[in-house]
Amino acid sequence: MSLNATVRQSALPIEPARAPQRRLQPVTRPAVRRKPKLAYALIALGGALAIGAAQIALSLAITQDSFALAALSSQQNELNLRTHALQEELTGLSSPQVLASGAAGLGMVVAGSPSYLRLSDGAVFGTGTGADWNSTVDPQGSGAVGNVLVTSPPVDAPVTEDSTTDQTTQELPPSITDGLPSPTTH
Repeated sequence: MSLNATVRQSALPIEPARAPQRRLQPVTRPAVRRKPKLAYALIALGGALAIGAAQIALSLAITQDSFALAALSSQQNELNLRTHALQEELTGLSSPQVLASGAAGLGMVVAGSPSYLRLSDGAVFGTGTGADWNSTVDPQGSGAVGNVLVTSPPVDAPVTEDSTTDQTTQELPPSITDGLPSPTTH
């Protein structure tokens, strides 16, 4: 070795050899266990109960609304049936055959040829006579078509709201609330 190598070695301080430090240490007593805080548990339990109560309340509200919707839907179906029945009745009553029969029953006749009055001098053009009491149209004659759906209302009997309502409600089919009707079998 050379002299320089010895000088370098002697220039470094000599440290005593250290023993490696251990990170693990023996446990002398168990670690202190912290008590859970009661407030956190009560808040968590209260939150869970509040969520459950809100879910039940929403479920009940939705269920109640569905029953109300079902009742209104049933009522709408009944009203649609009644509207349809009244529309058919109106169509039958406004047919030309029923109108002509009603007019003949009231004593109305078809007028003859028309007459015109000129206002400037009061001159009458045409026959100038009224219609005679013999009608040229016979609604119940040979050209009339028999129709069981067209029933002429009685001319003498007054039509009231009660009689019309009773007549139309009897013609309506029964409302279906418990499902489709079916025969009882054994």
